[in-house]
Amino acid sequence: MKRKNFMKQKEISLTTPHSLLPTNHSLLPTPYSLLPTPHSPFFISLFSFLIFLFSPSLLSAQTAVPAVYNLTDTINYLGSPELRWDPFFDSGVLNLNGHNASFYSGEEGETGPVLFDNREILDLPLPYNSGGELFFPASFVTGVNDTFKRFAADDLARFRIAAIVIDPGHGGKDTGAIGNHIIKGVPFQSVEKDIVLKVSKLLYSRLAAAFPDKRILMTRDSDTFPSLEDRVILANGIPVQDNEAIIYISVHANASLTNPAARGYEIWYLPPDYQRDILDKSKYSGSPEIMPILNDMIQEEYNTESVLLSQGILRQFNSILGNVMPSRGLKEEAWFVVRNAHMPSVLVELGFVTNETDALLMNDDNYLVKFSDALYNGITEFVDLFERSGGFTAQY
Repeated sequence: MKRKNFMKQKEISLTTPHSLLPTNHSLLPTPYSLLPTPHSPFFISLFSFLIFLFSPSLLSAQTAVPAVYNLTDTINYLGSPELRWDPFFDSGVLNLNGHNASFYSGEEGETGPVLFDNREILDLPLPYNSGGELFFPASFVTGVNDTFKRFAADDLARFRIAAIVIDPGHGGKDTGAIGNHIIKGVPFQSVEKDIVLKVSKLLYSRLAAAFPDKRILMTRDSDTFPSLEDRVILANGIPVQDNEAIIYISVHANASLTNPAARGYEIWYLPPDYQRDILDKSKYSGSPEIMPILNDMIQEEYNTESVLLSQGILRQFNSILGNVMPSRGLKEEAWFVVRNAHMPSVLVELGFVTNETDALLMNDDNYLVKFSDALYNGITEFVDLFERSGGFTAQY
């Protein structure tokens, strides 16, 4: 990477330079008496020249791709990527849809490496500074554009998480667990349905901002009561492509009617030995002997992914909340939504509403953010692992 004298740096203007138009030449007027006749050799030569001048091949050549682009035209050609420019090192990074092209500027006509996503290098003619303007050779622009397009095509084919379903438990007429406490002589009630809705809405906002290309859904976003069946119908009804997957996170708060000292967070997933029908049998009516085999394969993959998702969330709870709440670890149970959601799914218990310490934390706005942060970090860790590894699950 070249480093130039800082004191000699010229500021790169981001304005588009004026187009350099060819000078228009007008023909000198010719006296009528001197004009050639239509059959004269001069007239025939002039006529042939005009035909050549305005021929489609020449016109197309006049509108051909320019040899060099200014900054504005480069940005437009590439589909409006973000450009981060470092004037100290005369280097830049173009970012488009999560993909990067890193380069430095050189002298006019110089070639050099352009690094894509820190994994692929192309040797291309380098951008150069001329008169305070940054110019991009056409081969650089088309090379970057072709690579970005290839990366975009790879993204479409790569296994990815297409949707994340957040399920705030209970709601409406179903309050969920309730903890009644006396705090400094004042009655205080901790209600599960309200706690989990607040945390889920915070989580939704963060995921929607982080993943604009994914569908982030909530089974309820207000004090309503979707049935358990409604929740899984919503999740299972999300349309996905063959290379796409969905994850399901059900958010709850715990309670103990017999032990008010019980407290802490825990993450549940489906027991690996629980058998369920995941695949659509109608798709395999012609070869019914294959369906059970594929069903077992996809079920094992969902179970593995659910464990990985649970482990990631638990790690983040330990990191963010472990100093104020005990971890009750990972647990297995065939909860209705977990066993009926045909996708990797987990159920998270934030804490005990029946424990005074937990209840106070779960009703503190600052700690509600921490709960949502732990969920967010665990989910994004799983999504990143899933997508970087090419995916664990295929839709059969």
